[in-house]
Amino acid sequence: MANKVHVKTGDTVIVMSGKDKGKKGKVLAVSPKEGKIIVEKINMVSKHVKPRKMGEQGGIIKAEGAFYACKAQIYCSHCKKPSRVAFKVNDNGDKTRVCAKCGEKL
Repeated sequence: MANKVHVKTGDTVIVMSGKDKGKKGKVLAVSPKEGKIIVEKINMVSKHVKPRKMGEQGGIIKAEGAFYACKAQIYCSHCKKPSRVAFKVNDNGDKTRVCAKCGEKL
Protein backbone atom coordinates (compact mmCIF):
# COMPACT_ATOMS: atom_id res chain seq x y z
CA MET A 1 0.00 0.00 0.00
CA ALA A 2 1.42 3.38 -1.00
CA ASN A 3 1.59 6.02 1.71
CA LYS A 4 0.29 9.47 0.77
CA VAL A 5 1.93 12.70 1.90
CA HIS A 6 0.02 16.00 1.78
CA VAL A 7 3.01 18.00 0.47
CA LYS A 8 4.81 17.90 -2.86
CA THR A 9 8.30 18.93 -3.94
CA GLY A 10 8.38 22.70 -4.46
CA ASP A 11 5.63 23.54 -1.93
CA THR A 12 6.24 26.18 0.73
CA VAL A 13 5.60 24.82 4.24
CA ILE A 14 5.65 26.06 7.83
CA VAL A 15 7.05 23.83 10.59
CA MET A 16 4.42 23.32 13.30
CA SER A 17 6.52 21.67 16.05
CA GLY A 18 10.08 20.98 17.10
CA LYS A 19 13.22 23.11 17.29
CA ASP A 20 12.41 24.96 14.03
CA LYS A 21 8.77 25.74 14.94
CA GLY A 22 7.35 28.66 12.94
CA LYS A 23 10.05 28.64 10.23
CA LYS A 24 9.08 28.67 6.57
CA GLY A 25 10.86 26.89 3.71
CA LYS A 26 10.58 25.17 0.34
CA VAL A 27 10.24 21.37 0.15
CA LEU A 28 13.32 19.87 -1.54
CA ALA A 29 12.46 16.17 -1.34
CA VAL A 30 9.54 13.96 -0.28
CA SER A 31 9.82 10.34 0.87
CA PRO A 32 6.26 8.92 0.97
CA LYS A 33 7.45 5.46 2.06
CA GLU A 34 8.90 6.90 5.30
CA GLY A 35 6.42 9.78 5.52
CA LYS A 36 9.28 12.30 5.71
CA ILE A 37 10.25 15.50 3.91
CA ILE A 38 13.41 17.58 3.51
CA VAL A 39 12.90 21.36 3.67
CA GLU A 40 15.39 24.05 2.65
CA LYS A 41 17.32 25.51 5.66
CA ILE A 42 15.17 23.57 8.20
CA ASN A 43 16.46 20.83 10.56
CA MET A 44 20.13 21.51 9.78
CA VAL A 45 22.37 18.64 10.91
CA SER A 46 26.16 18.22 11.03
CA LYS A 47 27.42 15.57 8.64
CA HIS A 48 30.91 14.07 8.71
CA VAL A 49 32.29 13.77 5.17
CA LYS A 50 35.30 11.67 4.25
CA PRO A 51 37.48 12.86 1.35
CA ARG A 52 36.80 10.61 -1.66
CA LYS A 53 39.43 11.78 -4.16
CA MET A 54 43.06 12.77 -3.78
CA GLY A 55 43.26 16.41 -2.68
CA GLU A 56 39.56 16.64 -1.81
CA GLN A 57 38.69 18.28 1.49
CA GLY A 58 36.95 16.25 4.18
CA GLY A 59 35.34 17.55 7.36
CA ILE A 60 32.04 18.46 8.94
CA ILE A 61 29.38 20.05 6.74
CA LYS A 62 25.88 21.31 7.50
CA ALA A 63 23.02 19.64 5.58
CA GLU A 64 19.23 19.53 5.77
CA GLY A 65 17.86 16.53 7.62
CA ALA A 66 14.55 14.78 6.99
CA PHE A 67 11.62 15.12 9.39
CA TYR A 68 8.06 13.80 9.49
CA ALA A 69 5.64 15.47 7.07
CA CYS A 70 2.93 15.59 9.74
CA LYS A 71 5.00 18.27 11.53
CA ALA A 72 4.60 20.67 8.58
CA GLN A 73 1.63 22.46 7.05
CA ILE A 74 1.37 24.07 3.62
CA TYR A 75 1.73 27.87 3.63
CA CYS A 76 -0.97 29.72 1.69
CA SER A 77 0.51 32.82 0.04
CA HIS A 78 -2.95 34.34 -0.39
CA CYS A 79 -4.16 34.29 3.23
CA LYS A 80 -0.58 34.29 4.68
CA LYS A 81 -1.34 31.39 7.06
CA PRO A 82 -0.57 27.67 7.38
CA SER A 83 -3.42 25.63 5.96
CA ARG A 84 -4.60 22.14 5.12
CA VAL A 85 -4.97 20.98 1.54
CA ALA A 86 -8.42 20.61 0.00
CA PHE A 87 -9.25 19.33 -3.47
CA LYS A 88 -11.60 20.98 -5.93
CA VAL A 89 -12.94 19.08 -8.95
CA ASN A 90 -13.21 21.18 -12.12
CA ASP A 91 -15.94 20.83 -14.76
CA ASN A 92 -13.66 18.74 -16.98
CA GLY A 93 -12.92 16.27 -14.14
CA ASP A 94 -9.44 17.52 -13.13
CA LYS A 95 -8.62 17.78 -9.43
CA THR A 96 -6.73 20.86 -8.22
CA ARG A 97 -5.23 21.47 -4.77
CA VAL A 98 -6.69 24.49 -2.96
CA CYS A 99 -6.27 26.14 0.44
CA ALA A 100 -8.87 24.77 2.87
CA LYS A 101 -9.26 28.19 4.54
CA CYS A 102 -9.63 30.64 1.63
CA GLY A 103 -10.14 28.33 -1.39
CA GLU A 104 -7.23 29.86 -3.35
CA LYS A 105 -5.25 27.55 -5.68
CA LEU A 106 -1.95 26.27 -4.23
